Amino acid sequence: MTRLTREQQRALHAYERVKRVPEKERPDYETQVNALGSTVLRNGLAAALAFLERDQEKKAAARQLLDDLASARIPGLQRARGAELPDAVRRLELRGYMLATREVLQLAIWFRRAVQATFKKKEQGHVAGVES
Repeated sequence: MTRLTREQQRALHAYERVKRVPEKERPDYETQVNALGSTVLRNGLAAALAFLERDQEKKAAARQLLDDLASARIPGLQRARGAELPDAVRRLELRGYMLATREVLQLAIWFRRAVQATFKKKEQGHVAGVES
């Protein structure tokens, strides 16, 4: 059995989870994924997850992204499940919080790549609003 690097594990996890996103949820999921990395950098991991936590009741995509992150085996957060993830992050000590932040930033990169590669966009023509 071949061992995978942590980077390969992140990539496989992201692609597997992104492929499961229902078609009707994809535009909102893409928005959530694209905002994740910059929100973590700008506001911190706890705040970024709090934004998803706030939106999970009305947006299935936010709930899905929390579930996807929780299932990624983030060090120190392996037992947390989707809706529990934000609270588990808030309870981390400094060293664990810093490690979780770095891990989520790496995951955010792979989730963004997976969304870009997996979700199909309508091609726009040269004239605004004209689909080709």
